[in-house]
Amino acid sequence: MIDRLTVDRIYSAADIVEVVGDFVSLRKKGINYQACCPFHNEKTPSFVVSPTKGLFKCFGCGKGGNAVTFVMEHEGMSYPEALKYVAKKYGIEVSERELSPEEEKKNDDRESMMVATAFAAEWFSRTLWETDEGRSVGLGYFRKRGLADGTVTRFGLGYCPPKGEAFSTAALAAGYKDEFLVRAGLSGKRENGTLYDKFYDRVIFPIHSVSGRVIGFGGRTLRSDKKTAKYVNSPESEIYHKSNVLYGLFFAKKAITQEDCCILVEGYTDVISMHQAGVENVVASSGTALTPEQVRLISRFTKNITVIFDGDSAGINASMRGIDIILKEGMNVRIVPLSPGEDPDSFARSRSAAGLKEYIASNEEDFITFKTRILLGEAGGDPIKKGGLITEIVSSVAVVPDPIMRSLYIKQTASSMDIPHEVLASEVARKRISHDSDAQTRDFIRRQEEIRRRERTPESLSGPESGEDRPLSSIAGSSVEELEKELVKYLLKYGGRYFDYKEGRSVVSFNVAETIINDIEANGLSFSDGRYRKLYETYRELFYRLRTTDGTEGPEVNINETIGLHNFINHPDPEVCNAAVDILTDNDNYVVSKLWQKYDIIVENESDKLAESVPRTVILYKSKAIERIIADLRGQLGREGLSDEELAEVTFRISTLNRERMAIAKKLSRLIL
Repeated sequence: MIDRLTVDRIYSAADIVEVVGDFVSLRKKGINYQACCPFHNEKTPSFVVSPTKGLFKCFGCGKGGNAVTFVMEHEGMSYPEALKYVAKKYGIEVSERELSPEEEKKNDDRESMMVATAFAAEWFSRTLWETDEGRSVGLGYFRKRGLADGTVTRFGLGYCPPKGEAFSTAALAAGYKDEFLVRAGLSGKRENGTLYDKFYDRVIFPIHSVSGRVIGFGGRTLRSDKKTAKYVNSPESEIYHKSNVLYGLFFAKKAITQEDCCILVEGYTDVISMHQAGVENVVASSGTALTPEQVRLISRFTKNITVIFDGDSAGINASMRGIDIILKEGMNVRIVPLSPGEDPDSFARSRSAAGLKEYIASNEEDFITFKTRILLGEAGGDPIKKGGLITEIVSSVAVVPDPIMRSLYIKQTASSMDIPHEVLASEVARKRISHDSDAQTRDFIRRQEEIRRRERTPESLSGPESGEDRPLSSIAGSSVEELEKELVKYLLKYGGRYFDYKEGRSVVSFNVAETIINDIEANGLSFSDGRYRKLYETYRELFYRLRTTDGTEGPEVNINETIGLHNFINHPDPEVCNAAVDILTDNDNYVVSKLWQKYDIIVENESDKLAESVPRTVILYKSKAIERIIADLRGQLGREGLSDEELAEVTFRISTLNRERMAIAKKLSRLIL
């Protein structure tokens, strides 16, 4: 574990112009530097590096961050790997905190397994190329499948002979412990303690991590015996979690970034054949159903996924199941249907690189068109089946997190299905409410019930009225993420500012940070978006520390200088860092028109409207939280087995919260007016 002191030294030493300049040709423009973005294709430079702020930002594709996160994005490294890369550049020795004996053993065991898999990959490859059996059987199979020798070498393909313990014997002789051979899934152990090979009599496909280390294997049998499993894959272990791995990503990550698209196929040979044909932005789900973790892995490199599955019904059904997972993660998905009986492997072998790209470009469909076409074909003229089709499509649209994209999909579906837009919009809203009633919501309701039973009076968002009362604890839903972003923006950009607020005939001066933090903490609200929550919690901790150090009720020093932006730009969590950069550069690319300046037209900055915008945002956020709680309580009214006493209590709570909501609405209306 890299200690925080070392991390701080790395960030202090890193010159973002030097780090980015190692990969991108930068040109100085004013106090900043510009270039064409390395993350998407563009002709006009929109990629900006700010040496004074220590950040980069592309105003075309939206990517931004610091020196370390740039290396992560560009090279596909993990956070620790990127830290070590930058540290090496500046000659900083990476100090890692001393691990506990348990942590040290766990790390040692994991590394021992990684060393064992590296040996296995080399042994399987050497057996393929250097033995008569390997060349005739294993290499003969790959050549028959149309794979060139260079492709076989690049992907490290190999062969394990039918002798049931040839590999295990060689590994033991080389000094590898049987414990790690078994735990890595390379060998099995008989009752008498001897080892046998798990991948015997199979051609071998090594599976690499994003950084290129071998973490597992897939083995394909060459027998036609139906009792023998066609594929054997490495089991789950400390180094291999199949739901978190995409086959071929190590080889494809650069092309994915350059093309700004990831092509998703099903099997090992599908990936290899596509790469050999010249289309390299291709990965596979390693023979498993697509998982959210795999989609998030792709999202590190692009937001666009094109799915190519076999043209048979099984392939189509697999693509259907994967669509909703991709959509739920906020990705853009398109489908390329293949002809029946064709798979990506045969598809790639029958076309040139230009032909492949042309076919994909001319045949890819958005998921609405694809799903509608497939399901309409199955439904025929049956109105009941057509109703089921609409429900299927609505279920997919409902999981899309972006409200704008949902609206566009609803409009497209309504047009293609000849259904009123309002009907579909209402059904999607109902589905989303249903999706929200998950375990987290039920747990939230249970906690509120426990709090309510211990208290004699209803909870109030206006704060405790006595020592025994407590504020209402609420988890804001996804509908308030933009408000959360606004609140964090005011903290980061204007936390040290003061604004005048009119209370009756008096004018009171409020501090921005104190206003936001006090209101959120007094009402027990918790941010739903993890990035904004971490930014808020980091700011709150520094704010409270500043108040304690100063010994006053309110901040009497320059908060913006004392709570430095480097705490957020260089946040240990790269996603949080990127969110901070997005917030801090939100308006950096916009300038006032020279024509407006010529005629002295005054343009109000957001900093000039803090007296209106800060209180309004805080109140809106509180109002949205109340709406979520009321929706939860109304859901309880339909619960079976509710006693008359419980029914009366829930009804009373809804009534109390509605009064609170109306009071907030009136206050908000006055603010807007």
